Amino acid sequence: MVKVYEINGVTPVVHPSAYVHPSAVLIGDVIVGPRCYIGPLASLRGDFGRLILEEGANLQDTCVMHGFPEDDTVVEVDGHIGHGAVLHGCRVKRNGMVGMNAVVMDKAVVGEDSIVAAMSFVKAGMIIPPRSMVMGMPAKVVRELLDKEIAWKKFGTKQYHDLNVRSMQTMREVDSRDEIETDRKRIDFGPDMHSPKQ
Repeated sequence: MVKVYEINGVTPVVHPSAYVHPSAVLIGDVIVGPRCYIGPLASLRGDFGRLILEEGANLQDTCVMHGFPEDDTVVEVDGHIGHGAVLHGCRVKRNGMVGMNAVVMDKAVVGEDSIVAAMSFVKAGMIIPPRSMVMGMPAKVVRELLDKEIAWKKFGTKQYHDLNVRSMQTMREVDSRDEIETDRKRIDFGPDMHSPKQ
C-alpha cells in the first residue's frame, strides 16, 4: 500500500498506470501522471508548493521533491531523476535528466534534452538551455549534447517505462530465501533492453 497523506484537505493524485513503491511517501499537493515510476524511499512533500510528474517521468530511490508556497516543482514528460537527487521549486523540461545526488534549486529550469551530471549543484534561478551537459558545484554548461548521448538518455528512460510495467505486474513483498537456489535464474529483460551502441 502506497504511503499517501492528505494535508490541509489536499490529497495526492496518482494515475492508475503509475507505479509508486510502497516505501515512497506522498504528502498533499502531489500529482503523479500516467506511466510514471516512483522508486523506494522517495519523498514527495507537497505541503507547501505543488509537485507534478508528467507522463513517463521517473523519480528514483531516495529522491526528494519539495518547493515553496505558490510554486510548482515539475518533472515534464519523460524526465529522468537519478538516485538521491533533490528537486526544490524547479522545473525539469521534457526528456531532461538530473543525475544521481544532484541538487536543482528554486526557479531553476533544466532545458529539454539536457543532462545535469551526478553530484552537480544547480543554483537557484539558473536557466539551462536545451541539449546541454551541465556539471559542477556550482553547475555550469560545459557543452552541447551529442545526438548519441540524447539517444542513450532516452534508452535509459525507456528502461524505467518498462520497469513501471514489470513492477506493477510482478513486484510483491515476500520472505527472503535462506540459501541460493542451484538453478537461480536472472531477470530477463528481453532483446530490446540492451544498451544502444555508443
